[in-house]
Amino acid sequence: MEENYLNSAIKQFEYYKALGDKTFSQLGDEDLFWQFNPQSNSIAITVNHLWGNMLSRWTDFLTTDGEKKFRNRDLEFESVIKTRIELVEKWEEGWNCLFYTLSILNKDNFNTKIYIRAQSHTITEAINRQMMHYAYHVGQIVYIGRMLKGEDWTSLSIPKGASKEFNKNKFSQGKHDGHFTDDIK
Repeated sequence: MEENYLNSAIKQFEYYKALGDKTFSQLGDEDLFWQFNPQSNSIAITVNHLWGNMLSRWTDFLTTDGEKKFRNRDLEFESVIKTRIELVEKWEEGWNCLFYTLSILNKDNFNTKIYIRAQSHTITEAINRQMMHYAYHVGQIVYIGRMLKGEDWTSLSIPKGASKEFNKNKFSQGKHDGHFTDDIK
């Protein structure tokens, strides 16, 4: 059970990371820093927040509270990332921390209590909490990218108006083992 859950969680996280990667690849450097207004977050600010959250939550996951003393959450919402290179480095560092931690979880440590801001969580609860949080923010990144690109946006899932053809192709393959992340373009 634990192994199946962890494998599924890893696939889900890989899916959300891929959505971000594929969004970044469609955008110019200036797009990464665009803000609707001064109160809204740019893609770069959102990445900075995800990076700070990931390092805090996944560093020493099994042994320390997920809200680390080194974290400066308020600074995560400032325009501190200045280049695409810096954005990609932080994006990768955060995800690498997460994936490393998931790789060391197993049936022997799966019942460890995890604390986030002194609140206890099962490992499943802690993973689900972060997965939903990251899906929320990656969705924001994709939405901003789609707004900025307009008609030049390349769909990351089934393009508008192409559902019937997509389903026809899928069903023609017959039933098989797979994961919905295979549907990402």
